[in-house]
Amino acid sequence: MHTTENADPAELAKFSELAHRWWDTESEFRPLHQINPLRLTWIDDIVPLAGKRVLDIGCGGGILADAMARKGAEVLGIDLAGKALKVAQLHALEAQTQGVRYREVSAETLAAEQPESFDVVTCMEMLEHVPDPSSVVRACAALVKPGGHVFFSTINRNAKAFVFAIVGAEYILNLLPRGTHEFAKFIKPSELAAYARAAGLDLAHTRGMEYNPLTRHYWLSANTSVNYMLGMRKA
Repeated sequence: MHTTENADPAELAKFSELAHRWWDTESEFRPLHQINPLRLTWIDDIVPLAGKRVLDIGCGGGILADAMARKGAEVLGIDLAGKALKVAQLHALEAQTQGVRYREVSAETLAAEQPESFDVVTCMEMLEHVPDPSSVVRACAALVKPGGHVFFSTINRNAKAFVFAIVGAEYILNLLPRGTHEFAKFIKPSELAAYARAAGLDLAHTRGMEYNPLTRHYWLSANTSVNYMLGMRKA
């Protein structure tokens, strides 16, 4: 059983249509493959993943979940896009990745079922695709153990982010399919931090991610004006 109240059917359909391309590093998902080592290293430096029980919410085709399992974590990836999950499972079999499994269930449902069960919870590039991001943040806080870590990544809501993440990425550079993002669903860091505080999480780490379209190079910085990541701890 899973609920789909906090999911946009159009968003699920969009990612399901592209499911077969998740692991094609030259496909629409190339940016995710390119940023994955950056976010993986950032997380692993803050909390070494080996031996940890990790939940990846909105895991899609499993790019981050698979990588965290290869760092020695025991990973559960969850999503509501069934086709993407099948691709993730198939990739784990083909790559012989140990310690990763996938399940079609919402964060809210899993939080009611397995509260305070995970050392680390990740929710990357997902909050800007759901109707109620604060509900997902509350679920993340419920799912992580006391003293555990929660990591979010999403996109800031301002004029620069509109130009870079929508006009640039979707219409000029064709890094992403047109319609991937809706500006109104972008989330300011202050808003995400407020959702987290209300859910009992303390902000511990902030990082921005930048991109050079000429060199096609991504890097982490202190600049959170477009793409950014927040690391939280549960007291």
